[in-house]
Amino acid sequence: MSDRRPSPFKTLLDGDVATLIQAAPDVYQVRFKNRAANAYVVIGSKRTVMIDVGLSSNYPHLLTCLKHIGITPERIDMVVLSHEHLDHIGAAYHFEGRTYIAAHRLAANKIMLRDDFSMLRKMFNEPNVPINIDVWLEEGNVIDLGNFRLDVLYTPGHTSACMTLFDAEKGLLFAADTLMPGGVMGGVFGSGSIADYIQSLEKLKKLNSKILLSGHGRLSDTPQEDVRIAIQRSHALLSDTAQLFDALDARSNFEPIMQSVRDLNKLDD
Repeated sequence: MSDRRPSPFKTLLDGDVATLIQAAPDVYQVRFKNRAANAYVVIGSKRTVMIDVGLSSNYPHLLTCLKHIGITPERIDMVVLSHEHLDHIGAAYHFEGRTYIAAHRLAANKIMLRDDFSMLRKMFNEPNVPINIDVWLEEGNVIDLGNFRLDVLYTPGHTSACMTLFDAEKGLLFAADTLMPGGVMGGVFGSGSIADYIQSLEKLKKLNSKILLSGHGRLSDTPQEDVRIAIQRSHALLSDTAQLFDALDARSNFEPIMQSVRDLNKLDD
């Protein structure tokens, strides 16, 4: 039996593939039940944005969830992609021509050049179609929705191109794969770095966040505890990695020693 307390967040729709959950007034999570990342809808007084979109194959289920809250794709003013992995961006091409698509400039470069290795195309087997990025974002940019103001934070570590969106007034932290409930880490891929991960988590630690809206898993109303655990785990991972490299280095130094022994033995021939 789980010790976790009941979720304070209301489930509005529970389908075979996707669940629609209200995170806060006018803020919704579309949580997919397969390998796709979560998608988020923020309905502002001036503009509506979607943060991440999941896999292309989930698009019909995404539309079902949007319809439930009275949103059509044409009503979404901007799709913001947290980083380049296809489980987060696969369905983005469905929105082209209807809305602006935005990403951090480093992610935008990888996506538009169709860097399949960085995007993990083989892992997710997504259609090989172009995704164009209209808006290249940087640390310090603000996405103004009227009654929501989403600050763009550059938070590399999972990849070199990860960004987090934060509404300081409401305490909403859209952290994608940089921070997850329970302090779970999203892993370090390709261009990522454990050291960058730690620095990004330290940045998130300083925020007065109240709700964590992450790339995978449930919503969390304990983001401060989540980031504390994540920092602890990332330091442990850094230590483990150092030990691994030390072991590999020792192994590489072993061969010259053995060669010296073989050379000495030849002296007796």
